[in-house]
Amino acid sequence: MTSTVEIFLPLDTRSGRSLDLDLIEGIVKGLADRFGGATAFTREPAEGLWKRAMAIERDRVIVVEVLADEIDEVWWHDYRRKLETEFEQDKILIRVTPCRVI
Repeated sequence: MTSTVEIFLPLDTRSGRSLDLDLIEGIVKGLADRFGGATAFTREPAEGLWKRAMAIERDRVIVVEVLADEIDEVWWHDYRRKLETEFEQDKILIRVTPCRVI
């Protein structure tokens, strides 16, 4: 079954440094090469909010999306770890949703 994989990437590191969009472009190209296509929603970054201890934290994020016929969980787990290191994040959210292409 085909699945939609969404990767939520922050535009700023934990230390507040803005990321170069060339990094995002490289990720999109690599995913397109592996999965036959990828889409990055970069025009209007979304704002993510979450509670840590007593404070509300914010992230500007973009979403990169691919369609995959099969989900290799080991590969995605390793890829998420690589992204967490590159983006200086505790966690990068990767969401998988079954989909039907019509």
